Amino acid sequence: MTEPATTELGRFLRARREGVRPEDVGLPPGTGARRTPGLRREELATLAGMSIDYYTRLERGRETRPSPAVVDALARALRLDGDEHEYLKSLAAQAARRAPAPPRSPSRATRPTARLLLETLRPNPAYVLSRTYDILAANPGGARLHPGMLGWPPKQRNTIRYTFLHPEARDLWPDWEQKARGCVAQLRAVAGNDPDAPDLAALVGELLVKSPDFGRLWGRYEVRRAGAGDRLIRHPLVGMLRLAHETLSLNRADGQNLIVYLAEPGTPDHDAMVLLDSVDLTATVPL
Repeated sequence: MTEPATTELGRFLRARREGVRPEDVGLPPGTGARRTPGLRREELATLAGMSIDYYTRLERGRETRPSPAVVDALARALRLDGDEHEYLKSLAAQAARRAPAPPRSPSRATRPTARLLLETLRPNPAYVLSRTYDILAANPGGARLHPGMLGWPPKQRNTIRYTFLHPEARDLWPDWEQKARGCVAQLRAVAGNDPDAPDLAALVGELLVKSPDFGRLWGRYEVRRAGAGDRLIRHPLVGMLRLAHETLSLNRADGQNLIVYLAEPGTPDHDAMVLLDSVDLTATVPL
């Protein structure tokens, strides 16, 4: 029986190792059935230029101080992208830390200038997110972008919770699976910086209990940082629209980001944004 990994570093290495096929890295698939999905430990150790014993100790949590060169070699062997490589570095640093400082609770307060910015951005839907994706403030379009969100208590208004637990979420996003994978990968990136934070642990714990889909995706250890992109939305008030979105850092100390959705003026998508903005709401989400 394979001994389970006992640290986040070990669990991440095992998950990513099992997700890489031998042919992906130039190895022959071999003959007969493989008991291990993806790469075997000895195959990854060879690709990374280290002994199988050392790699096994890393994966099982018995070795907690890999050098930067070892981390970089594993990232290359596992074909990690930039976000995943940074996540691996964070896990290695955490494993080496003997007495980590207790995590500081981030502030949920939004600056007056941030709220003024939300108003200035109208009719573009926009909102301010905490590092764990709680909606801290929004303009009218941003508040209405997630139908049914305002029916939740203010402290429950979280875009990842909404994605997995709200009954309207799967109708809102025609590409729900892709959206859900992105949410989980972005939450993984947050965990790489502060895995023991109470706000993060509470959200992940709730979703693991309430959503089998979240548990399935969380176990894949995919990592992505929030950024720009396009989103197809099937909104019950304004119909189908495709919006670009940008993620802008507002408060690095507390991890707050501004999310703003955009469309070219004169297009049906822009007209739909104007309609969404015209709904009779206050300028910000009541907290």
